[in-house]
Amino acid sequence: MIERRGTANPAGDGRDPDAPPLVTLRADDGATAEIHHHGAHVTSWRPAPDGEERIYLSGASEYGPGKAIRGGIPVIFPQFSTEGPLPRHGFARTTEWSVGGVGRAGNGMAEADFVLRDSEETRAIWDAAFMAVISVRVVGARLAVTLAVENVGDTPFSFTAALHTYLRVSDVGAVRITGLEGTKYRLPGSRALQRDETENVVVGDYLERVYADAPPRIELHDGTSTISIIAEGFPDAVLWNPGAERAAAVHDIEPGGERRFVCVEAAAVQRPIELLPHRRWLGTQTLVAH
Repeated sequence: MIERRGTANPAGDGRDPDAPPLVTLRADDGATAEIHHHGAHVTSWRPAPDGEERIYLSGASEYGPGKAIRGGIPVIFPQFSTEGPLPRHGFARTTEWSVGGVGRAGNGMAEADFVLRDSEETRAIWDAAFMAVISVRVVGARLAVTLAVENVGDTPFSFTAALHTYLRVSDVGAVRITGLEGTKYRLPGSRALQRDETENVVVGDYLERVYADAPPRIELHDGTSTISIIAEGFPDAVLWNPGAERAAAVHDIEPGGERRFVCVEAAAVQRPIELLPHRRWLGTQTLVAH
């Protein structure tokens, strides 16, 4: 069953009954995902068969025009962070997207597309003719999110992008991330790369790293559960948790909320994507719950 609803499900964990419209996808096997029109923003993922929520969403999230939802999977485009002249993390996450279609595949997978085209408002920020599509597919223990960007104009442009995924954890102190040993990373505000020689990345009180040319598969281990993060087309990976001191200064993270998530992001940030006229780029992040 695939539902389109006008308000979010008041299920706790940050889900606001007064939030703007969203689409709920339900696969034949019971796996579900929720995506807001605002930002084409995935705010819930419950894989089958256990139905346990795997996405963190802050109870202090804001849903108004121009606001970024805190948690879920924000779409970072056309600029990562403050690494450029545009607003932080670009405008895609704070813009209303159109529903391009909802449907079902032959294997019972539920899917939806959301579309964002350049407009007078976007061109005032970033002078590019583009079409971006977010495709969300859910079935079984898998959630796949694809960002496709097409240059529909006659002038080349470049961009950076990420799927800023907030993975829900029992407690950040129990988390370890594997698969990055031997990969080079940089810290915020630096372009210098250093090699990660550790088998397990632990969060501690603060973590923020951009891994360049990252392996396509990373795993987050949280006690007895594991989530695999598989990237295609995205060359980099970002790890982030603000830690207690920085989280206290962020108005839309509830007290102690930083203990309940780790961001593991498929990204293209180290080298901007150069897109020629009438060409398309796409990247996919697939989450698999074990």
